[in-house]
Amino acid sequence: MAAAADPRAFVQHSPAQGLSLELLVRGARCAGCLRKIETGMLALQGVSEARLNLTTGRLSVRWQDDRMDPRTIVQRVIDLGYQAQPFDPSKAQAIIDQEGRHLLICMAVAAFAAMNIMMFSVPIWSAHFNGEMEEGTRTMFHWISACIALPTAAYAGMPFFKSAWNALKKGRANMDVPISLGVLLASSLSVMETLRGGAHAYFDAVAMLLFFLLIGRYLDHALRQKARQAARDLLALQAVTASRLERDGSSVSVAVGEIHPGDHLVIMPGDRIPVDGTILEGVSEADFSLITGETAPVALGRYQEVRAGALNLSGRLVLEANARSDDSFLAEIARLVEMGEQSKSIYVRWADQAAKLYVPVVHASAFLTAVTWLILGAEPRVAILNACAVLIITCPCALGLAVPAVQVVASGRLFKRGILLKSGDALERLADVDFIAFDKTGVLTLGQPRLLNSPAFTETALTQAALLARASRHPLARAIARAAGPGPAIDNAREVPGCGVEAQIEGLRARLGRASWVGVEEAQSEETELYFAIQGEDPIRFSFEDTLRPDTILTIAALKTQGFETIILSGDRQGAVARAAEAAGIDTYFGELTPFEKAAHLDRLKLQGHRVLMVGDGLNDAPALAKAFVSMAPGTAADASQSAADLVFQGDQLGAVLEAIEVSQTAKKRVMENFWFAALYNFIAAPIAMLGMVTPFIAAIAMSSSSIIVTLNALRLASGRKKEV
Repeated sequence: MAAAADPRAFVQHSPAQGLSLELLVRGARCAGCLRKIETGMLALQGVSEARLNLTTGRLSVRWQDDRMDPRTIVQRVIDLGYQAQPFDPSKAQAIIDQEGRHLLICMAVAAFAAMNIMMFSVPIWSAHFNGEMEEGTRTMFHWISACIALPTAAYAGMPFFKSAWNALKKGRANMDVPISLGVLLASSLSVMETLRGGAHAYFDAVAMLLFFLLIGRYLDHALRQKARQAARDLLALQAVTASRLERDGSSVSVAVGEIHPGDHLVIMPGDRIPVDGTILEGVSEADFSLITGETAPVALGRYQEVRAGALNLSGRLVLEANARSDDSFLAEIARLVEMGEQSKSIYVRWADQAAKLYVPVVHASAFLTAVTWLILGAEPRVAILNACAVLIITCPCALGLAVPAVQVVASGRLFKRGILLKSGDALERLADVDFIAFDKTGVLTLGQPRLLNSPAFTETALTQAALLARASRHPLARAIARAAGPGPAIDNAREVPGCGVEAQIEGLRARLGRASWVGVEEAQSEETELYFAIQGEDPIRFSFEDTLRPDTILTIAALKTQGFETIILSGDRQGAVARAAEAAGIDTYFGELTPFEKAAHLDRLKLQGHRVLMVGDGLNDAPALAKAFVSMAPGTAADASQSAADLVFQGDQLGAVLEAIEVSQTAKKRVMENFWFAALYNFIAAPIAMLGMVTPFIAAIAMSSSSIIVTLNALRLASGRKKEV
């Protein structure tokens, strides 16, 4: 028995979550493996959480008692029949690539063997009908086929043989056991038939079976690679190295992984911003298109926060790192993608239960087939051949691919549209939605206030107010600065937290801020507003509105056409919410809601029988997002909201909501189609094989064809066009 390596150096300590260890598990391929490993981990005393991601091979284990020896965890994985070592992303990717190459080589070997064996099998089949081949020639052709098929089976069958052997060593069986039995039985029977000069051998079936099985195995591998590509594409936006400023003013090149919060970094034009941070010096423009989908360059200036992956276009910047590369925006989004794959939907659980029943049922069916044929007086060779056909034709590849193939394709399609799927069952829930609740600011609107034209202020007043506004980071002050256009900021400006900005203009005190601070007793309306006043003069009122997203009106109209009810639940002032609702075409709206009131609204809708999709972005939306039947948040949302949401969409198009619903509904159809096909296939194929009506060769073709049909049906989802609104 292999001894567990000591992983104590890789254990991570967290005051909130206790101790954790991440392992790279090799050999886990199916839902049965996942269930067995997670159950085995949770059976260890003290382990509170165990999550295995089949796509990456990463096993995360958490426990609280520091007296527990982490070698126990590794040893348990080994005892279950798998290999384990501390998780290293680069090593994990290398192993995955190596497995893919090995599967591809095995598939090529099986294909080459199958084609060559066919050159000798076809003449034998032809002679079977016209009797033109003598027994000696036929036996020679069988031996030539054996010389090709047996080495091929030994090499190309290794992925299945290893998996089956590892399971049997631990006293368990997996889905590769009946496959291996089928290959070995067909090979053995063919050799025996050749030795006795029989008319039938199935070396062609052995090669074809392995070829089709390897196609399915490689497709599964490729689909998992496609799912991983989304996370890799995001992480690839991060720079590999960065220039760090030292205390003496010099700069040194360091790996991104060595950057810590508080480090000062130099970002030159053409460099990607390596970590999330705040600009300390410099003015520039940046391309955020790969992160937000916005193609227009974004102006960058002092104290502006930026996210990893943005491309610096024009000026030199000095950036203070706010997070490590592993904690950056891109890394967090990549983790969201990985979480989406790891989640188990109800359809996956159905497939898990079916796969759990598969091994005992198919072995019992094959045994019953052999015994029945022997009782009926058939030769042992015929009984074993029919049992072998049952083992081959009932391989649950189609069932195993029914859900993952659709989920991976759907996730990929959504990712191309800028929509990140966090949980696997979100697609299923989204397909059943009948009611949609929107937050206002940052969801229906862009969350960027715009200064309204008003006769209340003159061009001179706007110019003077902009001198103070450019010295502030307040969103409304920035709106004034944008409206006034480029210009200088006043030098002696002082920002008073919670009040506004004040400075001296031509020796007179000037203030820009809240009504009461400037000298106005109360606001004149419910509109969002700032006041500007110079000492000795009457205050001037600036009012603002939040601009609707470009496609908000069309999206709401399209949702209504499809029968969805819509509502606004917002914490903004009632007047601002009313104007946004009227502009967007939403009849029901509520303003000035607390986070708890929003959640209470969703509870009431649930009691009325509605399945609500909540779309929100602020911290006050997080409870409602968690309460909703399914939830979405824009990529600009607060971290808590993104964590609570099931889907996250990038860019400024609200049509992402419509697109996600359309994809979810189509995905549900494809999953159900795959389930019905897999069930119908086994319902028809198993009895036919038990009745002796198919040979192992035909069984191999039928089984592989079912897997290919399921995969092709899932790939239909990728061809959908973007939803127009």
